[in-house]
Amino acid sequence: MGRVLEEVKENYGRLKLYINGELVDSKTDTIGKAYNPAKDEVIAEVPFSAKDEVREAIQSAQEAFEKWREVPITTRIQYLFALKNKLEEYSETIARIVVQNHGKTIQEARGDMRRTIENVEAAISVAYTLYKGEHLDQVSQDIDETVVREPLGVFGIITPFNFPTMVPFWYLPFAIVLGNTVVIKPSEITPVPLVI
Repeated sequence: MGRVLEEVKENYGRLKLYINGELVDSKTDTIGKAYNPAKDEVIAEVPFSAKDEVREAIQSAQEAFEKWREVPITTRIQYLFALKNKLEEYSETIARIVVQNHGKTIQEARGDMRRTIENVEAAISVAYTLYKGEHLDQVSQDIDETVVREPLGVFGIITPFNFPTMVPFWYLPFAIVLGNTVVIKPSEITPVPLVI
């Protein structure tokens, strides 16, 4: 029998919403429960956001987009480097929370975190290529073609329960580095690793 993995916390209480750069309490009356499947114990209360709260998150992301889109790509990349460094710093803690809330083995959870970090690295490495436009001279007689790539706006990500950290990071760093903003709805089954 293997050794018991020490839990990060026994209970995370009522999870908060992250809107406009701040953790806020939800005003909803609809509350779910997140479990530790190994013990069949509740480890967090999960607020199911009210429509007004979702609208507020989207509106906040839209307002942030208007400023973020103007930030030079070189600066955006630096934010992703900072994100990568924080993910590296807390990788083991988040992996343990994945084990606790999802039930993965620690090796699987560490692999999930490694892939999460690799997705940020991939976004950093391809940022200039993805952002670069094109110009074709004489694509047809007396016709030139220019492609300009611009940020699109607010993206929504609805995450599944099976990879609570990795799947959102398939999209998040790419959207951010290209000048967009994002609203994430974590799985109600495994929200703890993403919102702690």
